[in-house]
Amino acid sequence: MTIDLLSPTTLRTAGTGALHLPGDPGYDAARLAWSCGVDQRPAAVATPTSAAEVAAVVRAARAAGLQVAPQSTGHNPGPLAAQGLDDVVLVRTGAMNDVQVDPDRLTARVGGGTVWLPAVEAAAAHGLATLHGSSPDVGIAGYSLGGGLGWYARKLGLAANSLTAVELVTADGALVRTDAQHDPDLFWALRGGGGGFGVVTALEFGLYPIATAYAGFLLWDAADAEQVLRTWSAWAPGAPDEVTTAFRMMKLPPLPELPDFLRGRHIAIIDGAVLGTDERARAILGELRALRPEVDTFARVPAASLARLHMDPEEPTPLVSGTAMLGSFPDAAVDAFLAEVGPGSTSSLMMAELRQLGGAVGRRHEGGGALDRFVGDFLAFGGGLAATPEMAAAGQADADALMSALAGWANGRNYLNFAEDAIDPRTGYDVEAWHRLTAIRSVVDPDELFVPNHPIGRAVEDDVLV
Repeated sequence: MTIDLLSPTTLRTAGTGALHLPGDPGYDAARLAWSCGVDQRPAAVATPTSAAEVAAVVRAARAAGLQVAPQSTGHNPGPLAAQGLDDVVLVRTGAMNDVQVDPDRLTARVGGGTVWLPAVEAAAAHGLATLHGSSPDVGIAGYSLGGGLGWYARKLGLAANSLTAVELVTADGALVRTDAQHDPDLFWALRGGGGGFGVVTALEFGLYPIATAYAGFLLWDAADAEQVLRTWSAWAPGAPDEVTTAFRMMKLPPLPELPDFLRGRHIAIIDGAVLGTDERARAILGELRALRPEVDTFARVPAASLARLHMDPEEPTPLVSGTAMLGSFPDAAVDAFLAEVGPGSTSSLMMAELRQLGGAVGRRHEGGGALDRFVGDFLAFGGGLAATPEMAAAGQADADALMSALAGWANGRNYLNFAEDAIDPRTGYDVEAWHRLTAIRSVVDPDELFVPNHPIGRAVEDDVLV
């Protein structure tokens, strides 16, 4: 059933909050995702301001024969849009963005549409830190429900493991609160299983007594990338848990707002953070610093500054990308990576990145959820700007080429938060977790009212995983 066959009052029921239908003046603005190259055209867009309004939207959508897709910022909208949204109400939760910090209990409570920066700053005011990611404007709900890989991950694990409670509206329109004591199966599924179990209206998560960290970046010209990457990729798997880093090749555009030493350059960067004393941090980073970087900003800094350490874009941006989980990264992988994006490469990718895994990221978390660890040594990601159809095609081809070059070291698993195209969602989980997730989804949402970015349920054949 499509929206134009419905009476306007079917969805514009009292209590649903603002609702935008195709043709309404606010529809185009309301449907715009952060990854603005993706054209989302849902049957309607709801922008609730409270849990009660979310519940009203869910009940009205069900009554109208429509599905519901939760979305806060729309940083990863490609897989959702690929499923078709003609019969879907997009629920944008960005207005539900309150932040409350309890420094005595070391917890925070945030609205379902809150992005990371205000939560990071609120925690920092009490000398505390969150397990935020590399971008300050990513939604906490999507990030955490999908796993959550941040600058403290190798010491403290994935953000999903630090969730202590989730409040959400389920398929019957009920507002429920789930934690380790209340509906533990649903709580398990939410911690890593994504957004297919309801519309999250609030989350609670643990905070950590981290007021400062030894953090920054090391920068070299692309001409030095081979030595740097060989050293870093050999150092990273055995590095102490206190350190979490990433390696990137970046092609920076000749933008006037960039400083002279970056404008229009091809560079190699290692950035990250160390949890420990300055002396301990200097010892851990010594092998990398011995490579004589052109710029070295590692120093004792306020924890809140790490929200912008990676310098991710903060305005809606059209992007294309590719990703893969790598079981190892030997010298041959270094050769393959640099052949695609190293010195002299014609790749259009603005960024080709390897995230350091291992440590607490690679270990089972006692009492963890559906995704409590990553299996692999590195997470690869390549991204390019897609301001025009031609740029999008070139960028996607180059991202695909990079992942193809690394395929010999990929382990068949994926981090779904980084997968910005429709892929087999089973690759995000081990076999046992996948079967349990599908069983819980069949109970919580038997009619598959909710449409997550990466579907879990009858939409994917439930056969053997890699």
